[in-house]
Amino acid sequence: MLQDHKKMAKNNFENIGILGGSFDPPHRGHLYVSKKSIKLLKLKKVIWAITKKNPLKKSPFFSFSFRRKLCQEVIKDQKKIQLKHYEDKIKSKTSIALIKFLKKRFKHNIYFIIGSDNLINFHKWKNYKELLKLCILVVFSRKGFDTKAKKSVIMRHLKGKNIKFFKNLKIDISSTQLRSKIINGSKKN
Repeated sequence: MLQDHKKMAKNNFENIGILGGSFDPPHRGHLYVSKKSIKLLKLKKVIWAITKKNPLKKSPFFSFSFRRKLCQEVIKDQKKIQLKHYEDKIKSKTSIALIKFLKKRFKHNIYFIIGSDNLINFHKWKNYKELLKLCILVVFSRKGFDTKAKKSVIMRHLKGKNIKFFKNLKIDISSTQLRSKIINGSKKN
């Protein structure tokens, strides 16, 4: 992975991170991985690519407009984190369509940021092999998911290439937990 990362850094393209998702709702874990990615990978920026609905998940709990508003609130003081919505423009909800769109329009090295929970089923994503050729996969450890993630189809497929796994920076919050807290009257996180 380090060779691929160094090769990308030398091609004079801007290094950007993409953190995609429904952000249902956004939380400090999203902000944490974004800030850590900027610092550790020397990214110019991280784009929060918000989707109306994740194709692999149930319908979002909160409305799109509310989730967008919450995201803007969470990142309001972060100059290197931007919120974008692309699916109407690219006519797709898929990550591969987004990455192809960004690669075609801009000269970027793309670091695609996910949690280890998403790595487990990454092989179910549309055109995942092509996606892995177009960007560096950045995986942040999620409590309770690392063992399965490290045995995943993707880890076997990549064999340590084109992937950066941050295992000592565990994220211990999820949108599911946060939705439950909001429903039950507590907004902490």
